[in-house]
Amino acid sequence: MSRLFRKLNTRDALTLFPLLSDPSIFPYVRHKADSMDAYSFVLKGLLHLEEKGLAIPRIILDERGNPIGMILLYDIIDGVGYLSTWIGKDYFGQGYNAAAKEAFFQELFLEQDIHTILVKINKQNVRSRQASLKLPYIQLIDEHFKQDGRTYDLFTISKHRYLGIPSHMDDVYVVENEA
Repeated sequence: MSRLFRKLNTRDALTLFPLLSDPSIFPYVRHKADSMDAYSFVLKGLLHLEEKGLAIPRIILDERGNPIGMILLYDIIDGVGYLSTWIGKDYFGQGYNAAAKEAFFQELFLEQDIHTILVKINKQNVRSRQASLKLPYIQLIDEHFKQDGRTYDLFTISKHRYLGIPSHMDDVYVVENEA
């Protein structure tokens, strides 16, 4: 089985920036930048936040090991953090995001000190909402969550609920921990 994701490094800006610049992706990416250099700076900031225990960024890989997106837990406080994921448009509908989420959730709940994942989805991002509702362990907790003048659906994934649904835990996921 090929690797699903790996730790972030600043060289990832070269591959990821063109993917996130796509107009169908850019509005929904949490950490935006308008140039490759700016995005490299953003990634350095994420690495710094990871060192401080405030974020866990990972790079989603295709079957050849090429970076195709990012999965991130951010604003981590006392074992609770917000989830952000995105993949390049050419990789939509191929199962990369779902597989990366499963592997990432296993890392968060089994290897990291995370007990609750919050998922905030922009009301305009119908694609992400539909994908999230397919997850048997996700719970909608607020359909009108307001932040920064926008309205979101707010979901939660608890460690207890995630580990209590065995069907997805039967799969073995391979994750590269080396940068």
